[in-house]
Amino acid sequence: MVKPLVPSFSGSELDGGVAVVTGAGAGLGRAEAIALGAAGAKVVVNDIGAAAESVAAEIVAAGGEAVGMPGDVGDWDFCTALVARAISTYGDLNVLVNNAGVLRDRMIFSMSADEWDTVLRVHLRGHAATCQAATAYWRERSKATGEPQWARVVNTASEAFLFGSPGQPNYSAAKAGIAALTLAVAHGAGRYGVRANALAPRARTAMTEATFPPPPDGDEVDPWAIEHVAPVVVWLGSRAADHVTGNVFVVYSGKVGVMKAPSLDGVFAAEGETWTVDELEKTVGAFLGDGARHGFAVGTDLKL
Repeated sequence: MVKPLVPSFSGSELDGGVAVVTGAGAGLGRAEAIALGAAGAKVVVNDIGAAAESVAAEIVAAGGEAVGMPGDVGDWDFCTALVARAISTYGDLNVLVNNAGVLRDRMIFSMSADEWDTVLRVHLRGHAATCQAATAYWRERSKATGEPQWARVVNTASEAFLFGSPGQPNYSAAKAGIAALTLAVAHGAGRYGVRANALAPRARTAMTEATFPPPPDGDEVDPWAIEHVAPVVVWLGSRAADHVTGNVFVVYSGKVGVMKAPSLDGVFAAEGETWTVDELEKTVGAFLGDGARHGFAVGTDLKL
Protein backbone atom coordinates (compact mmCIF):
# COMPACT_ATOMS: atom_id res chain seq x y z
CA MET A 1 0.00 0.00 0.00
CA VAL A 2 1.30 3.47 -0.89
CA LYS A 3 2.30 5.48 2.16
CA PRO A 4 -0.12 8.42 2.58
CA LEU A 5 1.07 11.98 3.10
CA VAL A 6 -1.45 13.40 5.54
CA PRO A 7 -0.85 16.77 7.22
CA SER A 8 -1.33 17.04 10.97
CA PHE A 9 -3.77 19.68 12.19
CA SER A 10 -1.28 21.10 14.64
CA GLY A 11 0.55 23.58 12.44
CA SER A 12 0.77 27.28 13.22
CA GLU A 13 2.33 28.75 10.06
CA LEU A 14 -0.96 30.36 9.07
CA ASP A 15 -2.56 30.98 12.47
CA GLY A 16 -5.02 33.86 12.22
CA GLY A 17 -5.00 33.74 8.43
CA VAL A 18 -7.89 33.35 6.01
CA ALA A 19 -7.55 31.48 2.73
CA VAL A 20 -9.67 30.97 -0.39
CA VAL A 21 -8.93 27.94 -2.56
CA THR A 22 -10.64 27.49 -5.92
CA GLY A 23 -11.09 24.10 -7.54
CA ALA A 24 -10.65 22.53 -4.11
CA GLY A 25 -13.29 19.80 -4.31
CA ALA A 26 -10.79 17.14 -5.37
CA GLY A 27 -7.21 16.50 -6.34
CA LEU A 28 -4.59 19.19 -5.97
CA GLY A 29 -6.98 21.90 -4.73
CA ARG A 30 -8.39 19.61 -2.05
CA ALA A 31 -4.88 18.73 -0.81
CA GLU A 32 -3.98 22.43 -0.72
CA ALA A 33 -7.14 23.40 1.17
CA ILE A 34 -6.59 20.67 3.76
CA ALA A 35 -2.93 21.66 4.21
CA LEU A 36 -3.87 25.32 4.68
CA GLY A 37 -6.46 24.32 7.27
CA ALA A 38 -3.92 22.07 9.02
CA ALA A 39 -1.51 25.03 9.17
CA GLY A 40 -4.10 27.12 11.03
CA ALA A 41 -5.85 29.05 8.27
CA LYS A 42 -9.60 29.47 8.07
CA VAL A 43 -10.48 28.20 4.61
CA VAL A 44 -13.19 29.04 2.09
CA VAL A 45 -13.39 26.01 -0.18
CA ASN A 46 -14.65 26.53 -3.73
CA ASP A 47 -15.59 24.07 -6.43
CA ILE A 48 -18.55 23.18 -8.59
CA GLY A 49 -21.33 21.40 -6.71
CA ALA A 50 -21.36 19.56 -3.40
CA ALA A 51 -17.63 18.81 -3.36
CA ALA A 52 -16.87 22.24 -1.89
CA GLU A 53 -19.04 21.61 1.16
CA SER A 54 -17.68 18.09 1.51
CA VAL A 55 -14.03 19.18 1.68
CA ALA A 56 -14.93 22.00 4.08
CA ALA A 57 -16.57 19.38 6.31
CA GLU A 58 -13.37 17.28 6.18
CA ILE A 59 -11.34 20.24 7.43
CA VAL A 60 -13.79 20.96 10.23
CA ALA A 61 -13.90 17.28 11.26
CA ALA A 62 -10.09 17.28 11.50
CA GLY A 63 -10.14 20.27 13.83
CA GLY A 64 -9.88 23.19 11.42
CA GLU A 65 -12.24 25.96 10.34
CA ALA A 66 -13.75 26.02 6.87
CA VAL A 67 -16.85 26.78 4.83
CA GLY A 68 -17.74 25.66 1.34
CA MET A 69 -18.89 27.98 -1.43
CA PRO A 70 -19.87 26.18 -4.63
CA GLY A 71 -19.76 28.16 -7.86
CA ASP A 72 -18.20 28.81 -11.24
CA VAL A 73 -14.98 30.83 -11.19
CA GLY A 74 -15.51 31.69 -14.83
CA ASP A 75 -18.29 33.99 -13.60
CA TRP A 76 -16.60 37.28 -12.68
CA ASP A 77 -19.36 38.33 -10.28
CA PHE A 78 -19.17 34.98 -8.49
CA CYS A 79 -15.44 35.49 -7.89
CA THR A 80 -16.15 38.88 -6.36
CA ALA A 81 -18.72 37.22 -4.10
CA LEU A 82 -16.25 34.44 -3.22
CA VAL A 83 -13.70 36.93 -1.91
CA ALA A 84 -16.47 38.83 -0.12
CA ARG A 85 -17.60 35.58 1.54
CA ALA A 86 -14.16 35.07 3.10
CA ILE A 87 -14.15 38.63 4.43
CA SER A 88 -17.72 38.53 5.75
CA THR A 89 -17.31 35.09 7.36
CA TYR A 90 -13.81 35.39 8.83
CA GLY A 91 -13.12 39.12 8.80
CA ASP A 92 -10.20 39.15 6.36
CA LEU A 93 -8.46 37.48 3.44
CA ASN A 94 -4.75 36.66 3.42
CA VAL A 95 -4.15 33.83 0.98
CA LEU A 96 -5.76 33.30 -2.42
CA VAL A 97 -4.99 29.97 -4.10
CA ASN A 98 -6.25 29.62 -7.66
CA ASN A 99 -6.44 26.02 -8.78
CA ALA A 100 -9.71 25.57 -10.71
CA GLY A 101 -9.41 24.34 -14.27
CA VAL A 102 -10.86 22.12 -16.99
CA LEU A 103 -9.50 20.34 -20.04
CA ARG A 104 -10.79 20.23 -23.59
CA ASP A 105 -7.87 18.50 -25.26
CA ARG A 106 -7.66 18.77 -29.02
CA MET A 107 -5.04 19.50 -31.65
CA ILE A 108 -5.24 23.10 -32.84
CA PHE A 109 -6.52 22.10 -36.28
CA SER A 110 -9.41 20.18 -34.70
CA MET A 111 -10.34 22.65 -31.95
CA SER A 112 -13.73 24.35 -31.79
CA ALA A 113 -14.35 27.87 -30.57
CA ASP A 114 -16.22 26.50 -27.56
CA GLU A 115 -13.34 24.19 -26.60
CA TRP A 116 -10.97 27.14 -26.73
CA ASP A 117 -13.23 29.55 -24.86
CA THR A 118 -14.19 27.09 -22.10
CA VAL A 119 -10.58 26.42 -21.08
CA LEU A 120 -9.54 30.08 -21.25
CA ARG A 121 -12.66 31.09 -19.32
CA VAL A 122 -12.16 28.74 -16.37
CA HIS A 123 -8.36 28.88 -16.13
CA LEU A 124 -7.36 32.41 -17.11
CA ARG A 125 -10.55 34.38 -16.49
CA GLY A 126 -11.08 32.47 -13.24
CA HIS A 127 -7.60 33.42 -12.03
CA ALA A 128 -7.98 37.03 -13.13
CA ALA A 129 -11.38 37.54 -11.54
CA THR A 130 -10.35 36.33 -8.09
CA CYS A 131 -7.08 38.29 -8.31
CA GLN A 132 -9.01 41.45 -9.17
CA ALA A 133 -11.36 41.11 -6.20
CA ALA A 134 -8.60 40.15 -3.75
CA THR A 135 -6.11 42.84 -4.78
CA ALA A 136 -8.83 45.51 -4.72
CA TYR A 137 -9.56 44.53 -1.12
CA TRP A 138 -5.88 44.49 -0.13
CA ARG A 139 -5.23 47.85 -1.79
CA GLU A 140 -8.15 49.41 0.08
CA ARG A 141 -7.02 47.91 3.39
CA SER A 142 -3.44 49.06 2.87
CA LYS A 143 -4.53 52.61 2.12
CA ALA A 144 -6.83 52.64 5.15
CA THR A 145 -4.22 51.30 7.56
CA GLY A 146 -1.13 52.83 5.98
CA GLU A 147 0.56 49.43 6.13
CA PRO A 148 1.29 46.61 3.69
CA GLN A 149 -1.02 43.65 4.11
CA TRP A 150 -0.45 39.96 4.71
CA ALA A 151 -1.59 39.24 1.17
CA ARG A 152 -0.61 36.19 -0.87
CA VAL A 153 -1.64 34.93 -4.31
CA VAL A 154 -0.66 31.41 -5.36
CA ASN A 155 -1.67 30.68 -8.95
CA THR A 156 -1.49 27.40 -10.84
CA ALA A 157 0.41 27.46 -14.11
CA SER A 158 2.00 24.52 -15.92
CA GLU A 159 5.18 23.72 -17.80
CA ALA A 160 2.90 23.45 -20.81
CA PHE A 161 3.12 27.24 -21.07
CA LEU A 162 6.82 26.92 -21.92
CA PHE A 163 6.81 23.84 -24.10
CA GLY A 164 3.40 24.07 -25.76
CA SER A 165 1.67 20.73 -25.17
CA PRO A 166 0.70 19.67 -28.72
CA GLY A 167 -2.76 18.36 -27.87
CA GLN A 168 -3.51 21.22 -25.48
CA PRO A 169 -3.08 24.56 -27.27
CA ASN A 170 -5.95 26.07 -25.27
CA TYR A 171 -4.54 24.83 -21.93
CA SER A 172 -0.99 25.89 -22.87
CA ALA A 173 -2.16 29.38 -23.81
CA ALA A 174 -4.19 29.71 -20.61
CA LYS A 175 -1.26 28.66 -18.46
CA ALA A 176 1.04 31.12 -20.24
CA GLY A 177 -1.51 33.82 -19.48
CA ILE A 178 -1.60 32.78 -15.83
CA ALA A 179 2.20 33.02 -15.55
CA ALA A 180 2.10 36.52 -17.08
CA LEU A 181 -0.85 37.51 -14.88
CA THR A 182 1.10 36.40 -11.81
CA LEU A 183 4.04 38.64 -12.72
CA ALA A 184 1.69 41.56 -13.39
CA VAL A 185 0.02 41.12 -9.99
CA ALA A 186 3.40 40.85 -8.26
CA HIS A 187 4.60 44.09 -9.86
CA GLY A 188 1.33 46.00 -9.75
CA ALA A 189 0.21 45.23 -6.20
CA GLY A 190 3.49 44.66 -4.39
CA ARG A 191 3.40 48.08 -2.72
CA TYR A 192 0.29 46.97 -0.81
CA GLY A 193 1.98 43.84 0.55
CA VAL A 194 0.74 41.48 -2.14
CA ARG A 195 3.13 38.65 -2.98
CA ALA A 196 2.15 36.66 -6.07
CA ASN A 197 3.73 33.42 -7.25
CA ALA A 198 2.73 30.57 -9.52
CA LEU A 199 3.24 26.82 -9.34
CA ALA A 200 3.85 24.44 -12.21
CA PRO A 201 3.07 21.19 -10.41
CA ARG A 202 4.05 17.76 -11.62
CA ALA A 203 1.43 15.72 -9.82
CA ARG A 204 -1.00 12.95 -10.62
CA THR A 205 -4.56 14.30 -10.73
CA ALA A 206 -7.70 13.46 -12.65
CA MET A 207 -6.51 15.92 -15.31
CA THR A 208 -2.95 14.53 -15.57
CA GLU A 209 -3.17 10.84 -14.63
CA ALA A 210 -2.36 9.70 -18.19
CA THR A 211 0.94 11.62 -18.00
CA PHE A 212 2.40 9.81 -15.00
CA PRO A 213 3.11 6.16 -14.16
CA PRO A 214 0.79 4.39 -11.71
CA PRO A 215 1.46 4.75 -7.96
CA PRO A 216 4.22 2.46 -6.63
CA ASP A 217 3.46 -0.77 -4.85
CA GLY A 218 4.49 -1.30 -1.28
CA ASP A 219 4.85 1.00 1.70
CA GLU A 220 6.57 3.89 -0.03
CA VAL A 221 5.75 7.49 -0.84
CA ASP A 222 4.30 8.13 -4.28
CA PRO A 223 6.71 10.60 -5.96
CA TRP A 224 3.87 12.11 -7.99
CA ALA A 225 1.41 12.45 -5.10
CA ILE A 226 -0.49 15.74 -5.02
CA GLU A 227 0.37 16.15 -1.35
CA HIS A 228 3.98 17.02 -2.25
CA VAL A 229 2.72 20.34 -3.63
CA ALA A 230 0.69 21.42 -0.60
CA PRO A 231 3.60 22.38 1.73
CA VAL A 232 4.87 24.80 -0.91
CA VAL A 233 1.47 26.47 -0.96
CA VAL A 234 1.49 26.79 2.83
CA TRP A 235 4.98 28.33 2.76
CA LEU A 236 4.08 30.80 0.01
CA GLY A 237 0.96 31.75 1.94
CA SER A 238 2.82 32.37 5.17
CA ARG A 239 4.42 35.54 6.49
CA ALA A 240 7.79 33.80 6.17
CA ALA A 241 7.55 34.19 2.39
CA ASP A 242 7.19 37.97 2.46
CA HIS A 243 10.34 38.31 0.33
CA VAL A 244 9.14 35.80 -2.31
CA THR A 245 7.19 37.19 -5.27
CA GLY A 246 7.01 37.03 -9.04
CA ASN A 247 8.28 33.46 -9.34
CA VAL A 248 7.16 30.29 -11.09
CA PHE A 249 8.03 27.13 -9.16
CA VAL A 250 8.13 23.63 -10.66
CA VAL A 251 7.05 21.38 -7.79
CA TYR A 252 7.14 17.59 -7.71
CA SER A 253 8.08 14.74 -5.37
CA GLY A 254 10.39 16.29 -2.77
CA LYS A 255 11.77 18.85 -5.19
CA VAL A 256 11.18 22.50 -6.03
CA GLY A 257 12.60 24.09 -9.16
CA VAL A 258 12.76 27.87 -9.49
CA MET A 259 12.02 28.70 -13.10
CA LYS A 260 14.31 31.28 -14.65
CA ALA A 261 12.67 34.13 -16.51
CA PRO A 262 12.92 33.96 -20.33
CA SER A 263 16.00 35.67 -21.66
CA LEU A 264 17.40 36.62 -25.06
CA ASP A 265 19.38 33.80 -26.64
CA GLY A 266 21.03 35.92 -29.31
CA VAL A 267 20.98 39.46 -30.68
CA PHE A 268 21.70 40.42 -34.29
CA ALA A 269 21.99 43.73 -36.13
CA ALA A 270 21.47 44.44 -39.81
CA GLU A 271 24.49 45.80 -41.66
CA GLY A 272 22.40 48.38 -43.50
CA GLU A 273 19.35 50.46 -42.57
CA THR A 274 17.15 47.38 -42.37
CA TRP A 275 17.20 43.66 -42.96
CA THR A 276 17.22 41.76 -46.21
CA VAL A 277 15.86 38.23 -46.33
CA ASP A 278 19.24 36.90 -47.43
CA GLU A 279 21.01 38.60 -44.53
CA LEU A 280 18.47 37.24 -42.04
CA GLU A 281 19.06 33.73 -43.32
CA LYS A 282 22.84 34.10 -43.02
CA THR A 283 22.69 35.47 -39.45
CA VAL A 284 19.58 34.51 -37.49
CA GLY A 285 18.86 31.45 -39.63
CA ALA A 286 22.42 30.16 -39.29
CA PHE A 287 22.32 30.72 -35.52
CA LEU A 288 19.14 28.66 -35.21
CA GLY A 289 20.38 25.89 -37.48
CA ASP A 290 17.83 23.08 -37.74
CA GLY A 291 16.08 24.18 -34.56
CA ALA A 292 17.50 21.39 -32.43
CA ARG A 293 19.61 23.73 -30.30
CA HIS A 294 17.25 26.68 -30.17
CA GLY A 295 13.56 25.98 -29.74
CA PHE A 296 12.91 22.54 -31.21
CA ALA A 297 13.35 20.79 -34.51
CA VAL A 298 10.39 20.77 -36.88
CA GLY A 299 8.26 17.68 -36.28
CA THR A 300 9.62 17.02 -32.80
CA ASP A 301 7.16 15.67 -30.24
CA LEU A 302 7.73 17.48 -26.95
CA LYS A 303 7.10 15.44 -23.81
CA LEU A 304 7.02 16.99 -20.34
